Amino acid sequence: MTPANIVGMAAVKELAIIAVTDHNSCKNCPAILTMAEQYGILAIPGMELCTMEEVHVLCLFSKLQDAMDFDAFVSTKLIKIPNNEKIFGKQEIYNTMDQCIGTEPYLLINATEIPFGQLDEIMKRFHGIYIPAHIDKNANSLLSNLGFIPPDSQFLCAEVKDLSHLQDLHKTNPYLDKCRIIANSDAHALAQIQEPIHYLPVENRSIEAVLEALVKSD
Repeated sequence: MTPANIVGMAAVKELAIIAVTDHNSCKNCPAILTMAEQYGILAIPGMELCTMEEVHVLCLFSKLQDAMDFDAFVSTKLIKIPNNEKIFGKQEIYNTMDQCIGTEPYLLINATEIPFGQLDEIMKRFHGIYIPAHIDKNANSLLSNLGFIPPDSQFLCAEVKDLSHLQDLHKTNPYLDKCRIIANSDAHALAQIQEPIHYLPVENRSIEAVLEALVKSD
């Protein structure tokens, strides 16, 4: 799962747009964006944030610098548990030549000290959008961990793992009626990167247009 291999597989799959969202880190985004440009693929810088409640949230940015500023902020909120590579695997950082230039010393799948309820304000500060991830899963999701959607939430997009769950989710969570619902491969290995089976209508081929489409309800 190096930047070149990720982008190369996306090209083989003929994907037009990808987003790279490592757990609690954006440090591989610069290499990914450089590689994607070479392949003619639009890559969105982002992160899969793990909140204080262990809710997974996709955070996406139109500008790489905003993503890196957010990365620096999250680093200050990460609970400092040293990573055990024998158990959790390597947490490598790559350059634009697909060379490992460092590692993340602290466990990235761990929770941060960022509560879900503060994400509206935080993401406005860093000019990004946030999307509760795989809300239909029974672990590390908004609905499984909190048990409900906070009434003061302002997110306009949510991600599901299995679209067949969508009707039941709408019945029990009317908040979702105003949201764009997306599904993606959530790939943690090259073979899990999906074919282009899901589509998103956008005004033009730009990150800004994609993010705008994601928070535009049907």
